[in-house]
Amino acid sequence: MTDADPTQLLALASEAARVGGELLRERFEAGGKLGVSSKSTPTDLVSEADLASQRAIRELLWAARPDDGFLGEEEGADSVVAGVIHVPMAGETFTALRGGGPPLLNGSEIVGGKPRAERLDEALVATGFAYDSRVRSAQAEVIEGMLASVRDIRRCGAAALDLAWTAAGRFDAFFERTVREWDTAAGALLCECAGLEIHELPERPGLPAGLLAAPPSFAGALLSLVG
Repeated sequence: MTDADPTQLLALASEAARVGGELLRERFEAGGKLGVSSKSTPTDLVSEADLASQRAIRELLWAARPDDGFLGEEEGADSVVAGVIHVPMAGETFTALRGGGPPLLNGSEIVGGKPRAERLDEALVATGFAYDSRVRSAQAEVIEGMLASVRDIRRCGAAALDLAWTAAGRFDAFFERTVREWDTAAGALLCECAGLEIHELPERPGLPAGLLAAPPSFAGALLSLVG
């Protein structure tokens, strides 16, 4: 993908995100049977709308860039030059371009919101949990051990959204294990462009690998608690 103009890649990624998001929004508003099935565990669900949205995104990208790889949650493989996270029900599109300055929200500089915490004990930290009950139990122990050291914990249920909101300053930091590249690639770029540190969380007994994003002022302290 690096042979193309990065701004053109960002525009293409934004269009693809909006196409997929609009399909999901239409299915949600129409209601009716969702066609939900499980994947890795009974709590790991995928709907027919998820699959249809990914197909629409893949077809648009391949029509414009037929020689590129494709990595998606429901199928896939590959590179991060431009990142887009689209939230269809909120009408928000977060974008970032490597080397292109701070991330944008709906094409404009992200403004407003609370000032980002500079200390861990003031931080609102986003996280998520695995589908495997044994891993969730180990994650609960980590949360219990860190609650006294942060302002509070938030769990939205989507790592991409957590990372977008962290980049935008709605959360102060993020960490999660069991996430995959399709969960974090765009969001990690958003956070990098917002000046946050990105750290990989190594696998440890009972806990898979993961990702952490936090301000330089307390990234190390948070990493020592959860890494």
